[in-house]
Amino acid sequence: MVFKLNNHLLSRIASSNGHGEDSPYFEGWKAYDSNPHHPMENPNGIIQMGLAENQLSFDLIQDWLKNNPKASICTPEGVNEFREIAIFQDYHGLPEFRNAVAKFMAKVRGNKVTFDPDRVVMNGGATGAHETIAFCLADPGEAFLVPTPYYPGFDRDLRWRTGVKLIPVDSESSNNFKVTREALENAYEMAKLNNIKVKGLLITNPSNPLGTMLDRETLRSIVRFINEKNIHLVCDEIYAATVFSQPEFISIAEIVQEDIECNLNLVHIVYSLSKDMGFPGLRVGIIYSYNDAVVSCARKMSSFGLVSSQTQYMIASMLSDDEFVGKFIRESKTRMAARHRVFTDGLAQASIKCLETSNAGLFLWMDLRGLLKEKTFEAEMALWRVIIHEVKLNVSPGCSFHCTEPGWFRVCIANMDDQTMEVALSRIRTFVNKDVDTKKPKRTLRWQGSLKLSSPRIYDDFINSPHSPLPQSPLVLARN
Repeated sequence: MVFKLNNHLLSRIASSNGHGEDSPYFEGWKAYDSNPHHPMENPNGIIQMGLAENQLSFDLIQDWLKNNPKASICTPEGVNEFREIAIFQDYHGLPEFRNAVAKFMAKVRGNKVTFDPDRVVMNGGATGAHETIAFCLADPGEAFLVPTPYYPGFDRDLRWRTGVKLIPVDSESSNNFKVTREALENAYEMAKLNNIKVKGLLITNPSNPLGTMLDRETLRSIVRFINEKNIHLVCDEIYAATVFSQPEFISIAEIVQEDIECNLNLVHIVYSLSKDMGFPGLRVGIIYSYNDAVVSCARKMSSFGLVSSQTQYMIASMLSDDEFVGKFIRESKTRMAARHRVFTDGLAQASIKCLETSNAGLFLWMDLRGLLKEKTFEAEMALWRVIIHEVKLNVSPGCSFHCTEPGWFRVCIANMDDQTMEVALSRIRTFVNKDVDTKKPKRTLRWQGSLKLSSPRIYDDFINSPHSPLPQSPLVLARN
């Protein structure tokens, strides 16, 4: 006997599309997974350029591991610690781990600030950290303001299980997508008009996907804004060590130590080792909050996504090696700068520009507005499909980042070797030189003309619109 599965037998979460899998960001992953490029076995496959992964300095990590076998409890040199580490399950984490992470966070920020190990809360990657902080700060139906363009995974991380809303704060290319006080005020006031309670502001610094940093005055303006509104400030700083040229990175931790009025109970930092160290698979996420109640609650909630004690043990040993950490940070910046230079020079040969203020991150914000047949998001989607299926590159279109202007694409540049990078650049140049014709959209998106809405653009409204251009796709693996 065959039984049909009815959605009414499942929870709302299980039967909803809140994961966000119907975004081109994840659709690109599906296309790549079905036809991945390999230099020998599948040279005509799709090259993965939608993955913000730092693979440029793995040799340094591997050399350290070879020279420090005691850091692993699974080696003859480290096996004597196996029992104690294997049975450790305190959600506070190993003291050595918290101390090392706090020290590393300070080192990455130029030792201009210090971090209290007792405020370090571990989580299962930045994904888990963001969801935990959302649970701590907001109730279902309440909202966070988020400047656009922003990482598509936030729609999953902060919304899916928490019931929290995200309200985009629009930015424009005319000022290099800077976050302005005017835009923050507009989004906040529109939320109030629609009876949506704003509980916080989420910023990403350095920015994903822009690869830019917030300057000191912008950060001070943001602090004044959240202080006046009495709302929380969540600062995602997971790309802090990827800054490869001037100006230097400025952490929110540095700003709140200056002579500025600020309720520290409203300030929280999300960090991880996924980008700065290139360890996304180790799932080391960190919440650092100046609020005692948030630290306490987040630590209890971390039981649902702890970092394994084996990983804590190894990371504690690695990050406590001052000589190695200093060398790694310096060399990683040097290699990132070189990769950025080679890639932007390669794009320039095809007359393609990127956001010029970018000096951080593992990606470029690529300007393909000149290749659009029309200045619409339908035209952007048409171009994106050509790039995916004909050029065979998985890049991410701006609409998946809630960008208000069609024609921008994020392209990741640190997750491949030099040979693959050259193949990717060659494909881009060939595509542009052939002037591939992307078909004109048959109609204009009914929501396109209202990007400057008289009410706040909320993720749920956007994604559930029957006029949304985002393709439907089965659930695929969510990766940064």
